[in-house]
Amino acid sequence: MSWTVYILQCADGTLYTGVTNDLDARLKKHTDGTGAKYTRGRGPFKLLLSEAYPSRGAAQTREAKIKALKKEQKMAIIAQKRRKKAVP
Repeated sequence: MSWTVYILQCADGTLYTGVTNDLDARLKKHTDGTGAKYTRGRGPFKLLLSEAYPSRGAAQTREAKIKALKKEQKMAIIAQKRRKKAVP
């Protein structure tokens, strides 16, 4: 089973980092207001980043590292990943 670390941008401009094994279902929960307490009332959301990991432990380790970063550092990671995707 694959696990995903994701970063959402909330309507108020803040970022939320989470981990899930079903990204579509988790995004629906955030949108419905039944996801994380932090995201309730902060929608709509924009998915800025998703990274796949082979295990829950690996995903949670990455999540913890991202959560420890400042917003500017998180945005730099997002920009770097987007640049890599854009290069053929």
